[in-house]
Amino acid sequence: MSIDSKFLNLFIKVTENAAIGASKFIGKKDKIAADKGAVDPMRRELNKINMEGTIVIGEGEMDEAPMLYIGEKLGTLNGPKFDIAVDPLEGTKFTANNQPNAFSVLVVSKKGDLLSAPDTYMEKIAIGANLPKNLLDIDNGVEKNIELLAKAKNKKISEIKACVLKRPRHDHIIETLNKLKVTINFITDGDIAGALSVIGEEAKNDIYYSTGGGPEGVIAAAALSCYGGQIQGRLVLNEEEKIRAKKLGINDFKKKYNIEDMVKGDVIFCATGVTSGDLTKGVKDLGNEFEVSTFVLHKSKKVNKIVTNIYNK
Repeated sequence: MSIDSKFLNLFIKVTENAAIGASKFIGKKDKIAADKGAVDPMRRELNKINMEGTIVIGEGEMDEAPMLYIGEKLGTLNGPKFDIAVDPLEGTKFTANNQPNAFSVLVVSKKGDLLSAPDTYMEKIAIGANLPKNLLDIDNGVEKNIELLAKAKNKKISEIKACVLKRPRHDHIIETLNKLKVTINFITDGDIAGALSVIGEEAKNDIYYSTGGGPEGVIAAAALSCYGGQIQGRLVLNEEEKIRAKKLGINDFKKKYNIEDMVKGDVIFCATGVTSGDLTKGVKDLGNEFEVSTFVLHKSKKVNKIVTNIYNK
């Protein structure tokens, strides 16, 4: 069952309003105010839509932000039932410091079609389209995965480009990639943009190889599924997090989630730039108006476009 295309513009409006709200805090060094600036308009716009929406992936559990929480019901509660994953402001630090790649993002599926991932870490590998199904496996180790990918892409190992989140926990990955003479493109934050850097005709990277956020893994999986890309993830859970995961219906803590385990059926993905970056341009303050740009995907309708809209202040 596909999602009615009449909802597309309504969901675009959600992330656009959230991005405008966050943009008022660009460069103001206040991550929490920027996050709240995105959350409040996002909730307000979602509540206007004729649907029964349930947040299955929210934000803020870990950093006590003004969150849209898991299990929250949104919309008029009349209409189709949707599962919704949100990150009202991916890149709070980027916004606070006026750095690129902050955006507001939302994923919508039919009820039951999105993995409800707890706000914990997830090991993940993401690659682009037109590759053998389930080509890579987290348990292969870095060297074997890179060899398999190079062979499948008909490239030399030294021609592979990998995106890695710059964290001490990735030292072992970086060491192996350097030994293989793979080009590493580091990112400092922005896990979703990193995973999505493997898609599109002019993809910056061949592979994303990092441990980042679990919710961000599912959001990235939704976009990758529209492109025929691949992602495999495994949650990293301590004892307290295992209790949280169980409440969300996760009992196999070692499970490796492939793309079809995270996202089933049709999805809508909207990401509106707050600051300009790899996905789209940031909010432009034109004086009496705001100009906003949104990267939009709708899987069943094969929609893949950048939309630009103007809002009066």
